[in-house]
Amino acid sequence: MVSLKFQKRLAASVLKCGRGRVWLDLNEGNKISMANSRQNIRKLVKDDFIIRKPTKIHSRSRSRRMKETKRKGHHSGYGKPKGTKKARLPTKVALDEENGVLRCLLHKYRESKKIDKHMHHDMYMKVKGNVFKNKRVLMKNIHKTKAEKAREKTLSDQFE
Repeated sequence: MVSLKFQKRLAASVLKCGRGRVWLDLNEGNKISMANSRQNIRKLVKDDFIIRKPTKIHSRSRSRRMKETKRKGHHSGYGKPKGTKKARLPTKVALDEENGVLRCLLHKYRESKKIDKHMHHDMYMKVKGNVFKNKRVLMKNIHKTKAEKAREKTLSDQFE
């Protein structure tokens, strides 16, 4: 078997591709080994003794299909998730969402005159400080505070 290293290099240069993409017809090895110039290589390319192989295809269809099933919630059981619980959903993000709900409730109550601006501010700062763990607890606290204020008012009216 004759070494065709030189011919392969020349062919790669002529075909404007890498040496890996050059295919030499080994049945015509003697004819190819005689080619010692670019002109001869071009002639062999024309006669299909030297061919530029097509590019390899790297299909993304499987990865797209996998992504689609993951979107539906599959492939997420034990042993699948990468990263800690807090890395996947940071507590800060969860708290921000929760606080948004509580702030929205406070805003709604203030708009409908259920609480005054002083109470709104007080509760808002408590929400910011993570005093209330959910909406129910916040509502309970609002009712309790309102009841206390009403009781104080009635007591102060009685003393006067």
